[in-house]
Amino acid sequence: QSKEKRTADILKYLEPDDLVKFGMIPEFIGRVPVMAVVDPLDEDALTEILTEPRNALVKQYQKLLKMDNVILEFKQDAIRAIAQEAYRRKTGARALRSIVEELMLDVMYELPSRKDVTRCMITREMVEKRSTAELLLHPSSIPKPESA
Repeated sequence: QSKEKRTADILKYLEPDDLVKFGMIPEFIGRVPVMAVVDPLDEDALTEILTEPRNALVKQYQKLLKMDNVILEFKQDAIRAIAQEAYRRKTGARALRSIVEELMLDVMYELPSRKDVTRCMITREMVEKRSTAELLLHPSSIPKPESA
């Protein structure tokens, strides 16, 4: 059994007196009406949080880009890489937002002025290297070579 799992198991039995012994003042503890212990999220749970709910982060960004007529696609291995990075940071689901925002920051800034982009692709390599998303251009906007 891992150290994290043992710690989580012990915290399930936490009482207000334990917090006083830890050094918290009773007046502060009295202002916390309910204590709840949550289990740490694993990579699978983080992946689900990123994609499954109606207001999932991936869906939010897809909707935002759709307003600029751009299709946003996250490759499955990219979603897994985001979940793995969030798990490494040990800040739970909050890490998901910061990772995706890092990936999308330049794209969100650039897209409104670009009418030639039709798709935006996020791959595992982009997540791992912290590189900018790949923008795919509309075929009519690609310059044709001049014939001699």
